[in-house]
Amino acid sequence: MDFPVPDAVREAVARRAATDLGYPEWLDQPAAGPLAEAFAERMEARYGWRADPGHVRSYTDLNQALQVLLHLMTEPGDAVALHVPAYDPFLVTITGMGRRLVPMPLTAEGRFEVPGEPVRVLLLVNPQNPSGRSFTREELEAVAAYADRHGTLVIADEIHADLTYAPARHIPFATILPERTVTLTSASKAFNMGGLHCSVAHLGARDVRDAIGRQPAHIYGAPSVLGVEATVAAWRHGHAWLEEVLAILDRNRRLIAERLPSGVGYRMPEATYLAWLDFGIPDAASFVEREARVKLNPGPNYGGGDTFARLNFATSAPILEEILARIAAALK
Repeated sequence: MDFPVPDAVREAVARRAATDLGYPEWLDQPAAGPLAEAFAERMEARYGWRADPGHVRSYTDLNQALQVLLHLMTEPGDAVALHVPAYDPFLVTITGMGRRLVPMPLTAEGRFEVPGEPVRVLLLVNPQNPSGRSFTREELEAVAAYADRHGTLVIADEIHADLTYAPARHIPFATILPERTVTLTSASKAFNMGGLHCSVAHLGARDVRDAIGRQPAHIYGAPSVLGVEATVAAWRHGHAWLEEVLAILDRNRRLIAERLPSGVGYRMPEATYLAWLDFGIPDAASFVEREARVKLNPGPNYGGGDTFARLNFATSAPILEEILARIAAALK
């Protein structure tokens, strides 16, 4: 995002850097120390989910956590279902680790269906990147029924949960099927601090806890002390900042709907700061970059068609207005 981090985050990092960059007291705690407590507090306060802090483990980012889970809980050739279009590093991880991708395509009505076959793992990205969908309880219950029926492990990436716009409401999947769910999240997206590399995994599934418990404590590394300090500060003291950012993003998603040319397909996102646009022309991202001098992310990066492109609208109104004006002029 084009926004500075919350004051509380900057102050926490500066304070820690000024006083102590040695080994933290929580280094050898398997449940991630203060990070686990801050995560559990936030889940209960914001979503009504009483997450067990003892089931929390820390990682540098969500993709690393996903790779650890697939390494321990699946074998090459196992089927992994994922909604598509999808966050591109997840596509690369699944195929790069030799797992068989089972796509769950976005329908014309903007909904996703469960797979037509049993899979070992279902990777549920909710809110969804790049479509901006926030899944309804009905959709989540359909996923839960499927997972329960087939013994499927659900890995729920909920990193964009804090960026959900009313009246949509984020529902943690672990509140629906806790015994088959691993929840992945981080403060990095909502609080604009991805470079600090800090994330958490809540291991609701006992077999996953057992598998990870059999591994050496630091075989997969750990987030830095600054990443933990920043995350705890964001989750505990970043509320006012986040509300201000959400208001800006809400305005921006509506501005796109008002200013986009009529021929461009756009379903206003229910969450995230991402717009999934269908220009209806081949190699749309290249066309927009060449003719409008606006660089978008190409749809094929996410497993989508080349008429699509992804726009990050987490910026100021003047910049977004310039982007939309250039696109409109290029498409005339």
